[in-house]
Amino acid sequence: MYSAFTGHPKYAGIRDCSVAHSFLLEPGKWTLQGAWLTRDALPLPIKGKILVAWKPGNCFMVATKLSFLEETQDDIVMQSRGRMTAQERQYTFVLQHSRLGKVEGEGWIAPETIVQRYWGLGEKRPDPQRRSGFETLRQISPERYYLSGGEMAGHYLTSTLEAELTRQ
Repeated sequence: MYSAFTGHPKYAGIRDCSVAHSFLLEPGKWTLQGAWLTRDALPLPIKGKILVAWKPGNCFMVATKLSFLEETQDDIVMQSRGRMTAQERQYTFVLQHSRLGKVEGEGWIAPETIVQRYWGLGEKRPDPQRRSGFETLRQISPERYYLSGGEMAGHYLTSTLEAELTRQ
């Protein structure tokens, strides 16, 4: 298990002075189950699979496929590659997103959460509004995380996702 905060005085006494994230920081397979919400629509049940792999040089790859159970929308497919910083508490990534096209982003590893934000580079959408998004993954246990996130156009939310991730 990875520990980004071992020995940091601010976190003394919290989880034995360490944070042991298993999502993203360890290779593995995960399932996702939750709800997708868009403006003026009822929540749609969604499920998915996530594969996390690591390469030498502090580089990681994540492949994600999200499927709508009611089949009213196309699947969302994402493939990313990223790199941890030297301090191993922050990372940057590039992502190919089936809805947003090419995306860049950054993430932070916090004591009990992984927080990331991303922004589209405008290749896929012809509209002038800058697309962006954010996600927070809160650790419930080493095998489970709660995901909450959203996508935006300009300053407005266009969709949100809440789901539980379970390690396989």
